[in-house]
Amino acid sequence: MTEGSLSGKHNIDERFQALLNNSSAARAVSQLVEGTIGPKGLDTMLVDSFGDVAISNDGATILEMVEIRHPAARMIVNAARAQKDEVGDGTTTATILAGALVAEGVDQVLRGVPVTRIIEGIQTGIQAAQQLLVRAARPITSVYDQRLEDIARVAGRGHSDLAALVLEGARLVGEPLLLDRDYRFAEAVVAHEHADHRVFKGLVLNKEPVNREMPRWVENATILVVDDALEPEELAREAMKSEAGFTYYLQAREQYERNLQKICQLGVKVVVVDRALDDIAEQIFSENGVLALHRVSSREIERLCRHTGARKIKRSSLNRDVEVIRDNLGFAQRVEVEEKFHHTCIYAGQGQPWATLLVGAATEEVVDEVERMARDAAASVQAALREGVVPGGGAIEVWMAVSLEELARGLEGMHSYGVLAVKEALLKPFTCMAANAGFNPLEKLGDVTAAQKRQASDQISFDSDTGNLIDVMEKGIIDPVKVKMHALQAAGEVATAILRINTVIQMKDEELKPSRQDILE
Repeated sequence: MTEGSLSGKHNIDERFQALLNNSSAARAVSQLVEGTIGPKGLDTMLVDSFGDVAISNDGATILEMVEIRHPAARMIVNAARAQKDEVGDGTTTATILAGALVAEGVDQVLRGVPVTRIIEGIQTGIQAAQQLLVRAARPITSVYDQRLEDIARVAGRGHSDLAALVLEGARLVGEPLLLDRDYRFAEAVVAHEHADHRVFKGLVLNKEPVNREMPRWVENATILVVDDALEPEELAREAMKSEAGFTYYLQAREQYERNLQKICQLGVKVVVVDRALDDIAEQIFSENGVLALHRVSSREIERLCRHTGARKIKRSSLNRDVEVIRDNLGFAQRVEVEEKFHHTCIYAGQGQPWATLLVGAATEEVVDEVERMARDAAASVQAALREGVVPGGGAIEVWMAVSLEELARGLEGMHSYGVLAVKEALLKPFTCMAANAGFNPLEKLGDVTAAQKRQASDQISFDSDTGNLIDVMEKGIIDPVKVKMHALQAAGEVATAILRINTVIQMKDEELKPSRQDILE
């Protein structure tokens, strides 16, 4: 090898070092979850420095638990987290797509295609793929549509019992709430060790009564929600030293006790407090058989108000007329404390319909995984009802990849290589599923592509047990459009962001940065 060739190789390495480094990091992140995708995907065991174990095949969970320091790799982890937060499912697909997009883009750059053209092509390819998804979508018009059960089962890793539980909960909630953009059905899932799977109309507050003298259950419960601390008004220490100040304190304390008695006289049976509840309130409520919960999270209070029809009031509002307070009360048919699980159940409120899906398993590690599967299933059912479904099992990705290849052939300019990068990335989840099922990925890809072209159908893929070609829609293997759409968007955004990085520079440590005073001096 000549000196000139060595110099040229060195220049190439220097020029593309950041791209190559980022591509390797993206590929490494993708490989963490590739073995979990598909019905034959396996679990990953994660062990921390103390020997504690977590078992999961959920992409977002694995990526959150693994220590990742490379900045490009962390960008992909953030994309997976965004997928989880927005849709609730599809994190593994989003991660694999992002890793493949970066790798394919860098390969094209190393062949001489300018980065800017690759980025333009990726953006064109992502937009085209999303349009194909919209055209391929099959609408779901009812919560009783049989395809929702298939959606829940696929997202729940084949667990029919979880799928049935999710469907029962969805029907209890009803379509209007599931279509509400502010409602997240996945948050209805609650998990505990040794709990039996069940669904009920109501919600769970992760608190027990303030003391054991309070009732463990209440029928026909009138509920007061205090979005404040329940204690006498505080005075500054200096004010307490004066006679006038001390007199005011005594009057405020007397008024506070009258307000507590007023609550009991109104027939309130359950009091839920956002912050602390003092000893005076605890004693009065215990004597009057009122079930009181304090330090309840704001999110749980919001759900409680929506389900029971209660309206939050401040501590000062208790000084107002009885009728004003009564107008803010909520109602539930029953409130029951479940000491085994250290929570309180609110059943059949008079407000918005609400459902809770209680799931359980024998050990803490398995409980966490069952909870994730149930939440994925619930999120997928809600997503399917909102925006429809497409064929699963990798069928729609193969169909879109063929269409993108045809699109790239018709484009002029080098940005067509970016479209081809999207096409190759779309095939990556399919090939991973085939490999996880024990088949030759290239052979299965060729068989499925040929069958789809021959039958002019986007519903053809392979059976993960036998390897035979099947119509995935007939077999109930379907995915929500929203999961696919957001995974494409998240992968495209993070891949283009990584490809734009030309240089990586270590920032100066904060303590070494000169202060404004140092600069002025």
